[in-house]
Amino acid sequence: MRRPARNVAAIVPYPDRSTERMPVTMDADTVNAPPLLSARDLSKSFRGLRALNRHELTVRQGELVGVIGPNGSGKTTLFNLVCGFTRADAGSVLFDGHELTRLRPPTIARLGVSRTFQGSRVCKSLTVLENVEAAAQRLHPITLLDAALGTPRYRRALAATEEASLELLELVGLAHLAAAPAGSLPYGDQRRLEIARALASRPRLLLLDEPAAGMDPQETRELMDLIRRIRDGFELAVVVIEHDMDLVMNLCERIQVLAYGELICEGDPAMVQSDPKVLEAYLGSSRDGSSQHA
Repeated sequence: MRRPARNVAAIVPYPDRSTERMPVTMDADTVNAPPLLSARDLSKSFRGLRALNRHELTVRQGELVGVIGPNGSGKTTLFNLVCGFTRADAGSVLFDGHELTRLRPPTIARLGVSRTFQGSRVCKSLTVLENVEAAAQRLHPITLLDAALGTPRYRRALAATEEASLELLELVGLAHLAAAPAGSLPYGDQRRLEIARALASRPRLLLLDEPAAGMDPQETRELMDLIRRIRDGFELAVVVIEHDMDLVMNLCERIQVLAYGELICEGDPAMVQSDPKVLEAYLGSSRDGSSQHA
């Protein structure tokens, strides 16, 4: 029988009232902190179509930043450029003093940047626990010789990986499903499993691409609480792409709004909700005169 997860509260303490909305504010330490991530003049085109045009993004440790915009506005392209899945045509990305623009995704991940994707990327043939263990193994490396001989170091690494993975599953509410095939989970639970996988490498910057996809309103509220606990407990920065405006407006301290690859607004939730350009992008007419939808 596998051991139960331990010391989860020591990693990320749970609030007394998990569904209570929290004020969307930044403390002075966060506001005055040096940038953790700094993207400058970031541009990318695909076959002549400008997906992102000279984009600027600064994220400090401890920030919760939202990126919103209609479909095709460049949001996921931004994540792909930061994580090295796509190479920028121009501009630069600095993370904690490291230039990321020409680095490969595994190298960027080792530096402390982790992400989830729009669609589920869990390994459906593995169990829920094995999915997290696969992502956590980098923190407990072993050699082929250790594995072949079953050395004490190998056994310690396996135990540490399992314990850390169970703790993350407890955090996201999936510990009771540790032995279940990942492919059997409802889509909303698969999204939470992806967050656990992304946290397994202990990143300093977590990029969440539509984490509330497939979730009902109650699950979305629980997700907001989870993201806050992750930010506070792991002391990392979080950038969220999301179409669920309730989540973004009640979670993020600062929001960027993209349209046609351009940054049209950046500010706190109240400012963004009242900006005429934002209202036009979501509710007005598109450039060809047709209705524009998020």
